[in-house]
Amino acid sequence: MSEQASTSKGIATRYASALFGLANEQDDVLTLEQNVGLLKEFIVKSVDLNRLISSPIYSRVEQQNAITEIARKLGLSSIMANTLALMAAKRRLFVVPFFLSVLNDLIADSKNVITAEVVSATSLSKSQLDKLAKSLKANFDKDVNINSSVDENLIGGMIVKVGSRMIDTTILAKLNSLQNTMKEVG
Repeated sequence: MSEQASTSKGIATRYASALFGLANEQDDVLTLEQNVGLLKEFIVKSVDLNRLISSPIYSRVEQQNAITEIARKLGLSSIMANTLALMAAKRRLFVVPFFLSVLNDLIADSKNVITAEVVSATSLSKSQLDKLAKSLKANFDKDVNINSSVDENLIGGMIVKVGSRMIDTTILAKLNSLQNTMKEVG
């Protein structure tokens, strides 16, 4: 991880931890989870919001006013809106994607849930995803949410990422391993 990404993650973690603590104290983690989902969805859809959070050309006041208005229109909770306004005032909106990711992790951890990122060569059926979730639950002793995607370049198999662990059972990985082995021999 680059130094800048590490710094951003550190800043995001401090804001996310504080916000999660407040939401937890108020017994309102469910609302926080909904807010995170809404904001993530809006970031994906809105070029203007992405520009607002990443561009240094906007003043503190412009960022603060814009993010406050966005929070109001999205119907975000007051603690989420206030946190975003504070981040704008401190010129920290650039960490919002990291911030939302950390919040997702904190919320999932509080619910004893982990997220597995699964990339497969072909689309996995519901029964395959259920079997995978059951297997991961047995290994990690937590409920599992699976984010599944397809990468046809893998030829066959799948890559499963859970936290810092990665399991690569793809044919492409096996071919690369075989190629490296052959280079060592010859």
